[in-house]
Amino acid sequence: MSISTALRSVAAIRYVTPLREGGSLPGLVEADDDGLYVVKFRGAGQGLPALVAEVIVGELARRIGLLVPELVEAALDPVLGAAEPDPEIQELITKSAGSNLGVDYLPGAFGYSSAGRWRPEPRLAADIVWLDALSTNVDRTPRNPNLLIWHDRLWLIDHGAALYLQHGGLDPVAHAERPFPMISEHVLLPYAGSILDAHERLAPAVNRGLLEEVVGLVPPGWFAGADDRATYVEYLSRRAQSAAFAEEAERARTGA
Repeated sequence: MSISTALRSVAAIRYVTPLREGGSLPGLVEADDDGLYVVKFRGAGQGLPALVAEVIVGELARRIGLLVPELVEAALDPVLGAAEPDPEIQELITKSAGSNLGVDYLPGAFGYSSAGRWRPEPRLAADIVWLDALSTNVDRTPRNPNLLIWHDRLWLIDHGAALYLQHGGLDPVAHAERPFPMISEHVLLPYAGSILDAHERLAPAVNRGLLEEVVGLVPPGWFAGADDRATYVEYLSRRAQSAAFAEEAERARTGA
C-alpha cells in the first residue's frame, strides 16, 4: 500500500449535487483530474477543525491498515456557486473559497447497517472500535455508522466529529486519559473481538513519528495557531501510550 507524504491537490471545476445526509451539507464535485469527490466545506458549521479531524483520523486509520477513500485538498472557486438555485448552497460555496477537503467518491457503495446481512470479522471490528476510542469519534453509532460497503469491503468515512475536545481547546495532559463513554454506542461493538488485543496490535505503531507524519498532512491554513500540530501529536501520543481508553472500550464490549 502506497502512503502519501502530502495530500494530493485538485481543483473543483463543477458542483454536481448536494449530499443532504449529513448536517454539514457536503457536495459532490467534479475536479480537474476527471475524478468525483465528496467535498467537505471549510464554510460549513464546524468549520476548519472538522476538516483537521477528517485528515488526522482518516489518515491514521489508513496507516493502521483500515480502508479509507483517498483524501485530497480541493481548491474551490466561489464562482461555482453562481448557477445554484439554492441560496443556502450558494452561501456555503462562497464562504468556502480556497482550500477544502475532498473525499474520493466510491460509486455504487452502500451504507453499512447493523440491520443488514453484511458483518465484519471480529478483528476488523475491534480495530475500528479501537481507532474510534482513541480518537474520541462520536459519530459511529447505529444512527450514523459512517461506514460504506464497497466491493464487499468495509470503508471508513466522515471523521469530522472525532477529536471533539478540540472545539473547547485540546489539552494533551488533561485530556489524554479522559473517559469516552460514547464508545458503548459504537455500531460495531457487538461484533468486535477483544479491544485489548487490538490495543496490543495497533498501539505500538501509533508512535510520535507516525503521528507527526499524519498531522503533517493537514494543510497549514487549516490550523488556528502555530503550535496546533504539536498539540495534536502530543495528545494522540499520550492517549495511544495509555491503555485506559482500550480498557474502557473492552468493558463496554463485555458488559463488565
